[in-house]
Amino acid sequence: MTSKEYNLAVDNYSDNIYRFALKHLKNEMSAKDIVQETFTKVWGKHQEVAFEKVKSYLFTTAYHAIVDWVNKEKRNGDFEKIAEIGSAEFAVSFDIKEILNEALDRLPEIQKTVVLLRDYEGYNYLEIAEITSLNESQVKVYIFRARQALKEYIRKIEIVL
Repeated sequence: MTSKEYNLAVDNYSDNIYRFALKHLKNEMSAKDIVQETFTKVWGKHQEVAFEKVKSYLFTTAYHAIVDWVNKEKRNGDFEKIAEIGSAEFAVSFDIKEILNEALDRLPEIQKTVVLLRDYEGYNYLEIAEITSLNESQVKVYIFRARQALKEYIRKIEIVL
């Protein structure tokens, strides 16, 4: 990949990666750090990455950076504090977007990732499998289970409301 193609990739995909990271981390600064880290790693390997595959490579790199960040925060104990703040905000407002975000936060990390990649970013099953190092069948199963859990959570919220 040339530097011109790299700059084009930054222009085309940085917002998508930011949204992807923000959905996972719920922290703007951390999401921006993930974007920066992702593009830094890709630039380090820009001669090995074909421009046609850069989108998948970027999201794979971002996914691994997010997993590392989440694991680090869990070890530090800070991730639970972030989740508690999100739960307190949820109790005050019944906005559907907030309800869906709360439901997404309750999913296991891999289910959340595959749903975000499929439903928010528009990747197909094969691309998601490449990004997450799963096989296509596993991706379909995780997406199905995640959607079932989301549906069940929203159904419970409707009963409360």
